[in-house]
Amino acid sequence: MADFSGAFWMERAIGASAGAAVSLVYMLPKGSREAACRFLAGLISGLVFGGPAGVFLAARLGIVAFLSPSEIMLSGAAAVSVSAWWGLGVLARVAGRWGGARG
Repeated sequence: MADFSGAFWMERAIGASAGAAVSLVYMLPKGSREAACRFLAGLISGLVFGGPAGVFLAARLGIVAFLSPSEIMLSGAAAVSVSAWWGLGVLARVAGRWGGARG
């Protein structure tokens, strides 16, 4: 049975928020709407996929024995959030460049 305690959600939320905040360094949003959309997408994806991503990354790197479950959850949520933020930023820029009106 999954553990849905307060710490479970707090770890995911902190990791996802940290990942979204760190992503500002990589690609600044052009406006407040883009920033809000990308931040929410990063937060939601970090909350949803943070646990499995953390376990996958820790196993892939061979460091599961050295990390606590909280560290695995935080790092997974941050990694997913960074990826979502960056990916949405790229898609927004591509759509803005090539998605103009035709005709």
